Amino acid sequence: MTPSRVLVVGASAAGLATAEALRRKGYGGTLTLLGGEPHPPYDRPPLSKQVLAGSRTPDTTRLRAPEALAALDAELLLGDPAVHLDPRTRTVRTASGRELRADAVVVATGLRARTLPGRTGADGVHVLRTLDDALALRSGLLAARRLVVVGEGVLGCEIAATARTMGLEVTLAGPRPGPMLTQFGPVVSDLLAALHTGNGVHLRLGHAVTGLTTEQGRVTGVRLDTDEVLPADVVVVAIGGDPATGWLEGSGLRVDDGIVCDSRCRAAEGIYAVGDVASWHHELLDAPMRLENRTNATEQAMAVADNILGADRPYVPVPYFWTDQFDARVQAHGLLGPDADVTVVDGDPATGRFVARYERDGRVTGVLGWSMPKQARLRRQEIGGPAPTLEPSAP
Repeated sequence: MTPSRVLVVGASAAGLATAEALRRKGYGGTLTLLGGEPHPPYDRPPLSKQVLAGSRTPDTTRLRAPEALAALDAELLLGDPAVHLDPRTRTVRTASGRELRADAVVVATGLRARTLPGRTGADGVHVLRTLDDALALRSGLLAARRLVVVGEGVLGCEIAATARTMGLEVTLAGPRPGPMLTQFGPVVSDLLAALHTGNGVHLRLGHAVTGLTTEQGRVTGVRLDTDEVLPADVVVVAIGGDPATGWLEGSGLRVDDGIVCDSRCRAAEGIYAVGDVASWHHELLDAPMRLENRTNATEQAMAVADNILGADRPYVPVPYFWTDQFDARVQAHGLLGPDADVTVVDGDPATGRFVARYERDGRVTGVLGWSMPKQARLRRQEIGGPAPTLEPSAP
């Protein structure tokens, strides 16, 4: 039976996409969008790039214009985070004391940025998850000369690249020996390392960060496990995020690296999850999966909307994300990782344009495009089948 009231907890990309998908599919019931931040729904990918660099203003990150939000015919409650969920009655209590009851609840609360233990409250120490985080970091960078980024994943690499284009001295630190090694494997990681060093970023990788040094309440450096201290005026901690599930304590719902869902993105009767916070069963892979990217937020929202409206649709995406660093756009389709066999099948890394195929046990599991978007999309069709025998095409 179609629910008469739907409550979406989380007003970022995944939450908004769920609400829009419901309306687009003909849902005419009561729709409420509850957001913990005071801002209207906005896009996160520009925060570490254009917003941080100052080439885009905060208002340009809004996902929809005010008139489009009004046309959604949804109650938009902002700046009032959820603090408790009763799955039996599908009632959400907020920090202000509101009690919101619905027939279907969609959890879309995203992530919370991880921090380093100790002294993270010192002036000059930042994380980057929200719009306010990005604006605070930009203000700090404009008054700084030396930046240390802790974390060699996608966010850390993007921040390092942006800050370097702003003219700062940038050092990228982290425990793994290469940038984005876990995501892309050694072949592409080495190319990213060359891209960053070629643009003046200092790489201090392969050593754990053990703490920060401070003076009079302000950060002065980052200490490595070698006892070396990397001098810094500003430090960004970009070591990933944890699913924002603390407010679900005591709900009885299962939480394990996100809110655990079945293949329909359903955590319990009438309770769904979408976006970064959702850990669901991927039927084709027969394994749990949780994805932290913008594409998943939209695609999963459509599946959740279908299932709320009575469909029985498993969510079985081919993962996809992209990253912009300096003049390179890297697009990743499928499952890549450090243990795959990697073959360049289009273009040439020496020219800064190529496509690489990732294989395991004779099957194509992923495709990576480096500034070759069209060719990467075409190669995406190979994922899941036997290893192709196609000859590499011309760039």
